[in-house]
Amino acid sequence: MTRRRLLRAVLVAAVGASILVVDPQRTSADDELPPEPEMTPMDPPAEEPVPAEAPAAPMTPSAPVSPIAYGPGVSVGGRRPFPDDNPWNQDVLQEPVDPNSAALIASIGLDTGLHADFGTVWNGAPNGIPYVVVPGTQPKVPVRFEYADESDPGPYPVPPDAPIEGGPTSDGDRHILTVDADNWLLYELFAAYPENGGSRWRAGSGAIFNLNSNELRPAGWTSADAAGLPILPGLVRYDEAVEQGAIRHALRFTARRTRRAYVAPARHYASRITDPNVPPMGMRVRLKASFDVSGFPPPVQVILQAMKTYGMFLADNGSDWFVSGAPDPRWNDDQLATLRRVRGRDFEVVKMGPITTG
Repeated sequence: MTRRRLLRAVLVAAVGASILVVDPQRTSADDELPPEPEMTPMDPPAEEPVPAEAPAAPMTPSAPVSPIAYGPGVSVGGRRPFPDDNPWNQDVLQEPVDPNSAALIASIGLDTGLHADFGTVWNGAPNGIPYVVVPGTQPKVPVRFEYADESDPGPYPVPPDAPIEGGPTSDGDRHILTVDADNWLLYELFAAYPENGGSRWRAGSGAIFNLNSNELRPAGWTSADAAGLPILPGLVRYDEAVEQGAIRHALRFTARRTRRAYVAPARHYASRITDPNVPPMGMRVRLKASFDVSGFPPPVQVILQAMKTYGMFLADNGSDWFVSGAPDPRWNDDQLATLRRVRGRDFEVVKMGPITTG
């Protein structure tokens, strides 16, 4: 799995307890990624008052939909997160190319192939970033955050057995994505660990998104993602790529070196690098219209067409050209592996708006 979050953690051993010391800046080194921090369970915190719940939004889907089931990895019935005019849902086929596109693409890797960072199983756990769909009646539980100043306090409707990225014993990013299908709200956690059997959780950061709204997070705020973006709307999902045969939104990818800057819709950076030829968080790339997708398996053609029509947002630090998706036992990993035939040089950067630097 990719090393997306650039935290510098030091585990300090003490008698009868373990203490996790985390660099609050969450920035990358100039050139090399440090080893993934190993997060270990902490003693339960003292009971704290449960914050007020986020307001429920009326359910107004952006397109005709089918009934939604509940559970891990289920189809959302054709519903597309966010309004049709949201950047995630913007058709960018005709948008101009950024004047610095060549240098930015070269910084990620001209000859590096795409990698499907999702599929069936990897290292004994479902491969990808999982999600769970819950009803509006799902009980909400308190969450204690490392980065509380940039996290939405909740509580969050996280089931005790919610699927965790990498599995329950993972020492990776441990994302949990929860969709309240009845109120069309998205709850996302990074570095999530259950406490007291899942009656409460602790996490690095968390964000709540109203999927009927175009509202962005406050400027400078992270989310469960380094760029301050939602994760779920950018995932390649089996229900779209295979069952529906169409992906109607932008995707999400990572790069090893990112700039200390972001461009909308991103709201946060996670780097010390100031080189303008290194990509900022939120940069959108697009598969060139001239790229021939006809020789790829049908599900991969759907993915590649989405990259042409909607593009991909740079959303986190990680391995170069790793494309994010949700795990599903029905994926054909051999088909997904054909994405490696698509190289960095096959992309171009869509013209960016104002860039916020640090």
